[in-house]
Formats: sequence, C-alpha cells, structure tokens
Amino acid sequence: MKSHGLVVLGVVVALLAGGPARAQEKTGGQSAAERFEKLSAEQKEALRAKLREFKAMPKEEQERVRQNMERFKKLPPEERERLKANLREFQRLTPQERQLMRERFREFRKLDPERRAELRKRMREYMRAHPERREQMMENMRRWRQMTPEQRQELRERMRERRRK
Repeated sequence: MKSHGLVVLGVVVALLAGGPARAQEKTGGQSAAERFEKLSAEQKEALRAKLREFKAMPKEEQERVRQNMERFKKLPPEERERLKANLREFQRLTPQERQLMRERFREFRKLDPERRAELRKRMREYMRAHPERREQMMENMRRWRQMTPEQRQELRERMRERRRK
C-alpha cells in the first residue's frame, strides 16, 4: 500500500465503505451520504477511485487501513492536524521525491528497533538545532554522499583519532 494514501484512503473508508450504519452517523450535523452529495463531480469521482483502490487491496491490507483510520480518529485534534499537514507536504513533492521517501521508509522499517530509535533521536536533535547548524549538517551530509567508500573510511578513522586525543 502506498503510504501517502493511508489518510485519504481511511477517509474514503469512513465515508463510503462503512455501510448503511455509518452512512447514517452524524458528523458535524450531516451524515456521510449528505456530505458526499455536496462534493463536486471531480471530488466524488476521486473518492470512488480511492474506494475501488481500497476494494482491490488484499483483505489484510484493508484491515490495516481500517485500524489506522480508527487510531487516527482517536488522536487529539492537534495531532490529527499535524498529520494532515504532513500529508499535504508529502503531496506537494514530485512523484520521484515521493517514491524516494516511500523507499527510504521501507528501508527504515526493516531496521532493528534499536537502530530506528537511534535514528529518531538523531532526527529530533537535528530538528531542535539552530537553523544555521542544520544547514551546516546538511552541507556535511552532501559532502559525505559525494565521497567514495575509501574516503568515508579515511574520514571515520580521522574522527576516531580525534576522539582519542
């Protein structure tokens, strides 16, 4: 399942795939069916396309999406808004950037829990750093990526030597 569609797909599931009982649930004074009728033709078709995509998924994946949606609904409003903002930022990326992010996320999920925790910690530190420091860190990362494996190893050894002194 493409990660960028989880929230959107969850909304579709909640709006359209919940069956008659959910269609009658009131949200903001309107049922899902009433809200659907107020959408433009393009919005309706987009939701229908997402529903078709959802129904084409394996049952286990559908269940995972439903569980994610239930968790999303239980989050505090400010956390839901933060996630929605993240989704909007993700959607602004080019298709190539989104694909790269998906690939990196899949790689991240394959890491052992300790390594994931370490990377999360480093990211929090990066985000708390002063903007000038973050820019310096990004420049260092760009230089690192341009190095050959031999150059990287040499730099690691020099850094170890500095720490010993």
